[in-house]
Amino acid sequence: MVSNQNLPSATTLLSAYTTVAASALLAKTVINEVQSMASQIIPQKIQQNLLSKLKSLTGTLQSHMTLVIDEFAHDGITKNDIFTAADLFLRAKLATSVSIARAKILKVPDENEPSLSVFNGEKIEDFFQGIHVVWELSSVEVEKKNLDYEGIFSSEKSEKRSLELKFHKKFNDEILSKYIPHLLERAKSIKQGNKTVMLNALGSYISVKLNHPSTFETMAMDPTTKKDLMDDLDRFLNRREFYQRVGKAWKRGYLLYGPPGTGKSSLIAAMANYLKFDVYDLELTSLQSNSDFKNLLLNTENRSILVIEDIDCSAEFHTRQDVGGLGDDNDKQLTLSGLLNFIDGLWSSYGDERIIVFTTNHKDRLDPALLRPGRMDKHIHMSYCNFSSFRILCSNYLGISFHPKFAQIEELIIEAEATPAEIAEELMRSEDADIVLEAVIALLKRKNKAAIEEGKQEQSNNEKRKQVVDDDDEEPMIVKRNKRRRRSKRLRNKHSINNGWII
Repeated sequence: MVSNQNLPSATTLLSAYTTVAASALLAKTVINEVQSMASQIIPQKIQQNLLSKLKSLTGTLQSHMTLVIDEFAHDGITKNDIFTAADLFLRAKLATSVSIARAKILKVPDENEPSLSVFNGEKIEDFFQGIHVVWELSSVEVEKKNLDYEGIFSSEKSEKRSLELKFHKKFNDEILSKYIPHLLERAKSIKQGNKTVMLNALGSYISVKLNHPSTFETMAMDPTTKKDLMDDLDRFLNRREFYQRVGKAWKRGYLLYGPPGTGKSSLIAAMANYLKFDVYDLELTSLQSNSDFKNLLLNTENRSILVIEDIDCSAEFHTRQDVGGLGDDNDKQLTLSGLLNFIDGLWSSYGDERIIVFTTNHKDRLDPALLRPGRMDKHIHMSYCNFSSFRILCSNYLGISFHPKFAQIEELIIEAEATPAEIAEELMRSEDADIVLEAVIALLKRKNKAAIEEGKQEQSNNEKRKQVVDDDDEEPMIVKRNKRRRRSKRLRNKHSINNGWII
């Protein structure tokens, strides 16, 4: 309880008020004097700059926004794609940053080269379309409690990482609609550039690094055909929105056909190295049904190449008549319709950026249903070696682009049916250009001679077949005459018996 005795008197309150008012008046006078002196000593322009900095400092908390991007989703298991992309993007920026004096070096799985990473609390600046942003890595150690089946608690320490993205509030829309998508695309491009291309055997757990050295630069194929294929691949990669707009699955089919040894497998490796796409090799002979086919399809990733080599002899497809229609038994057989459904049916929409490659030595043996656009969109003939391809081989194996013997080889190679593999074998015999080019000339002469002999033999066989046909044209007249005589005789005998006559 407060008594009146504890309250200050009116005189005391008035005295205190007078003291405070006098102090306030004195402080105001001092401040005005300081401001007046400052205006006389400090130039106006510097005063404005100082005032601007002061306002900027005091207004930071109100004018800026911070986005926190955790490494994992709320379940603690699923990776946050934006964090993964941002981490890759910032590691790439570190390689060219001049403001970072200290960084960590690490080797990330599936990347060819080691990369840099920032320490906890380190800031990285970035500029996008005139917008200044600041990234900061935050990492804290957390302890997770686990309870086992016996009721015993155990603790596990882990690192919880997040990235903070700071920017001015007025750029909020641009950050969300432009900068973040830009970051995702850049990270995707960086990842593809650093990616180790893998070769996977579908149906098994075999997965190895694709060390095939073949590239489009080293491929001994017609330059026009090569450029056309590269342009087609580039166009395919850049048409995500186009495929969505026209309502087509984002995939492309290529048929590589031609004689053995013309580089079909090497071209697939060159495509994989060019696109940085993993390769999935499928042996149709290992499949028993369409269900097996679907299950293997689910094990493939986006941005990949599915390869079925020698499809004309890989497996014997059953037709609808073979399996008695489209009932449940259809999934228990490997059918042509099942393969077609995978190429351009409902199952073709599984995944994005898929390339399907069939190879064959005998295009004429394939079912026409496999060859139409939408299934095999582009047919690439891998032909015998021409002079342009030969010059690429010489550059690869001998390091030369011209030699006096080229003129003779150019004349011989037009008619010779020599594969790039056969030419390459001769070029590997020695490092002496004169020796190996003489061997190439000898090979082409043998090929031309064999072609001439084969042509003569074919002409002889044609003449023999023609003679047989001519003989057959005469023989049927005699046969027909004899048949008519025997038939007439049988009729007479039948008539005689019926009338009781015996002839």
